[in-house]
Amino acid sequence: MTAFDRLSPALQYQIVNTLGFSSLRPVQDLTIDAVLAGKNCVVLAPTAGGKTEAAFFPILSQIHAESWSPVSVLYLSPIKALLNNQQTRVTRYAGLLSRRAFTWHGDIGPTHRKRFINDPTDILLTTPESLEAMMMSTRVPARALFEGLQAVIIDEVHAFADDDRGAHLSAVLERLTRFCKKDIQRIGLSATVGNPPEILTWMQGSSKRQGAVISPPKPKIEPQISIDFVANPANAALVIKRLHPGRKRLVFVDSRRGVEELGKLLIQSDVLTYVTHGSLSAAQRRDTERAFEEGSDCVIAATSALELGIDVGDLDHVLQLDSPPGVASFLQRMGRTGRRDGTVPNCTFLTTKDMLALQAAAIVRLSRQGYVEPVRTRRSAFQILAHQIMALGIQRSGIARDEWWAWLDGASAFSGVTAEDREAIVAYMLEEGILADQGGKLWLGPKGEKLYGKRNFAELYAVFSVPRLITVRWNATEIGTVDAQFLSGLDGQSGAGSFTLGGRPWQIQHVDWRKGVCIVEPAQHAKNTRWSGAPQYLSYEICQAMRQILIVDDVDDVWSKRMQDVITMMRAEHAFLREAASPMVVSAGEITWWTWAGGRANLILAQMIEKDLGGKVVVRNESITCKDAAGASIAALQLWRSEASRAGRPTEPEVLALADGAVRYQVSKFQPCLPEELASRLLVGSLDPEGVRRVLGERGKKASD
Repeated sequence: MTAFDRLSPALQYQIVNTLGFSSLRPVQDLTIDAVLAGKNCVVLAPTAGGKTEAAFFPILSQIHAESWSPVSVLYLSPIKALLNNQQTRVTRYAGLLSRRAFTWHGDIGPTHRKRFINDPTDILLTTPESLEAMMMSTRVPARALFEGLQAVIIDEVHAFADDDRGAHLSAVLERLTRFCKKDIQRIGLSATVGNPPEILTWMQGSSKRQGAVISPPKPKIEPQISIDFVANPANAALVIKRLHPGRKRLVFVDSRRGVEELGKLLIQSDVLTYVTHGSLSAAQRRDTERAFEEGSDCVIAATSALELGIDVGDLDHVLQLDSPPGVASFLQRMGRTGRRDGTVPNCTFLTTKDMLALQAAAIVRLSRQGYVEPVRTRRSAFQILAHQIMALGIQRSGIARDEWWAWLDGASAFSGVTAEDREAIVAYMLEEGILADQGGKLWLGPKGEKLYGKRNFAELYAVFSVPRLITVRWNATEIGTVDAQFLSGLDGQSGAGSFTLGGRPWQIQHVDWRKGVCIVEPAQHAKNTRWSGAPQYLSYEICQAMRQILIVDDVDDVWSKRMQDVITMMRAEHAFLREAASPMVVSAGEITWWTWAGGRANLILAQMIEKDLGGKVVVRNESITCKDAAGASIAALQLWRSEASRAGRPTEPEVLALADGAVRYQVSKFQPCLPEELASRLLVGSLDPEGVRRVLGERGKKASD
């Protein structure tokens, strides 16, 4: 019996006669067997590789054959745009068997939500945050709504697993199983990742079902890649205008500010351009994506949001301004192309700075070697545990001190949290007034209300921190949002109160700070907009690949002539790297140590040196610069390095003690809920002590070793 034969006869008929499928793809064959066998699965396939059908066909077959009652299936996505994008497809597939689907997120109005509550659909598409809001709301009968739940499909599961949202999802899934009182089947859909078995283990949590990684053989297709050096965004805009005229082009830029700047330059060059990022209004993003999907000769400039499987139609070319943060992002972005017969995946890098050009070259080289970053799953998410205690208190109208852990026990994100850690968190939150004990039940205390209770607990519904945002409006149209801090520097400045949003310039007319609204009108020129955010550091592996390119003499066939000239110049400037694996160079009374360890390792190294030798150490991904006492003597610094290496530093207690100084920004808005030691352990997760040990152990090694 084939996988297709195992589907219900009604679904088989619809797949062949309505959808027009002549056969199933390998990923669909393999997934159907695993899902129908009741296994938890992680399904790996590129964008448009058939993952959605692989998950939904066997699930729909069971809904039909076993008469599952609504709500029987949850589809979870990391972003609303992907939900909106998948809604049409999932609704169509459900309709093949006279079943229904509904999408619930922050942009769905109360009338539609009420209609769903009164008449639930078989499939609910939502985000983990919206799901938790439903579980916490007194207006939603969550227990009755989800008591028939059988399966959860998690799209882009790799995008969840390595951050706070993944830890949050892990906890919410466990709470959901308590509602359902059954072992819900869990199916994760993902692009290429370096450690799929670990993703599967993380996703399974307390589930006792068998697990399977579905990774069918991938056809060997040589992608078309080129790396060019264009010096600045203005030149990049000119190249984009001249490159592939008449084609649909998607340009990735790794910041909202960069997207806005490039969008403005392209529009000024009379290129039909659309801009999309998370600070634009939902209506603006939908209009942009729809227009781009239906267009043919146009450009869309986007942040990583369009990396996550959103269908933008038949895409001809992907371009990258400068470099993505890693190999996985590069492969995901390039995978948006090559989906039509006779086409191949392609990506053109347009780099504007030497180090970013080198970074792009390193990422391409690593991908050819088969390297993909492993996803670092969270096992001791203390901050999310604190968040969940408060959320459970609201959900249960006060949660008993001996009851709350039963709702979360088994969540992978808390598998490294001990009973002592849990007690310490509760005790600290009570001491600080974040929690209150009301007759043996935990509830928000006065400080908890102040920090997280505003706007009907809106601060609890999103696990990630965001700056205060001001809504931008032109007449009755909402354009998007900008940082309040950025806007405060513009408001009231004569002739300077302007900024770009959606790639277009706007002049400030009035800011209502109390209501959080900025009224604008179109302008001729404007400043580039800035958004705040935590620094992003490169990994040890990428930095080492960058160093390797500088110490060899080969020329990559994907480099343009301008790119070759830049690499040749950089190799000449960094000729000293050929003498040692991580040399120290003296210049102008300072010592630059070329560690090539990545920023997360260099942050710890800098703290160690400042503590032991004094002075100040400046951190970059590729190097650290020691100033004042720290940079007074290269002999002293080399001696310090040798002694630190022999001592096996940094030790775990040392990293814990240095974490506060190394990470000088708030990694979670729930940090105030943690006692000092656990807050420091949280910060250690943002660092790379092993990278430091590797650098310290390189004393005396040749560059080629």
